[in-house]
Amino acid sequence: MSQPPDIPTRLARLKFRAWHRGTREADYMIGGFFDRYHADWGEAEVAWFEALVDEEDVDILAWAFGTAPAPERFHGPLLDAFQRIDYVNI
Repeated sequence: MSQPPDIPTRLARLKFRAWHRGTREADYMIGGFFDRYHADWGEAEVAWFEALVDEEDVDILAWAFGTAPAPERFHGPLLDAFQRIDYVNI
């Protein structure tokens, strides 16, 4: 049975997924968040972000702006940071 990818490999994949969302706005928000915070992430944070980028961009952006409530599974310090980030000055 093969080993699951290690965190550096997962982070490399996530960087690509974060910056290639399909719209410039989503790329900047999700990719900018990734670039700012990923260096300090462990297993739990990587798993959280993997789940986040599986969601639709319109939903992720609504959660970031607080115009729609995020599902409970995303609540916590990472969502708080995602909602507070100054996207204009990334």
